[in-house]
Amino acid sequence: MDLKKTHRPTILFIQGAGEGAYAEDQKLVLSLQNALGAGYNVRYPKMPEDAPDYEPWKEQIAQELAAFEGVLLAAHSAGGSILLRYLSEEKLPKPIVGLFLIAPPYFGTGGWNADGWNIPELVLQKNFASQITEAAPVFFYHSRDDAAVPFEHLGLYRNQLPQATFREFDGRGHQFDNDLTEVARDIKNLSG
Repeated sequence: MDLKKTHRPTILFIQGAGEGAYAEDQKLVLSLQNALGAGYNVRYPKMPEDAPDYEPWKEQIAQELAAFEGVLLAAHSAGGSILLRYLSEEKLPKPIVGLFLIAPPYFGTGGWNADGWNIPELVLQKNFASQITEAAPVFFYHSRDDAAVPFEHLGLYRNQLPQATFREFDGRGHQFDNDLTEVARDIKNLSG
């Protein structure tokens, strides 16, 4: 699908979880919009900020997806984990052009189970990879010095989704220094 010919492409950006996550991730969204330019629209709805209770997030993601045709999806941190669960379990009413996940924690065997990250309702089903790969091309981004989500989680996703594209970084932290230039480049390459 050539999005440039049909309309201004929309990127739905799902924030991370936790107090202040919406404001903090807004810097990522501004970076992404600036790097993409006026030819793209980044939609940034406010998700619940307390512990990621899947059902309210699921309902809001469904409402957002219903509003767009051929949307690109981007998500940060726990927002990426929630989005993966949603995409692996729900029937999508419209096509997804691409999926861009920035530092998503891996919930499941081998994932980090420290206090605050042991959330059974976010564990992905065993067959999640087959559902995700049918949806769209998938890109992962993770910095080796991420103090919030261990870098090893990228390897856990790589084991499950070897056909995805994995981008590794040094010195960018969990918030990627509020610079999503590489994500914007991948979006442009996929949708342009």
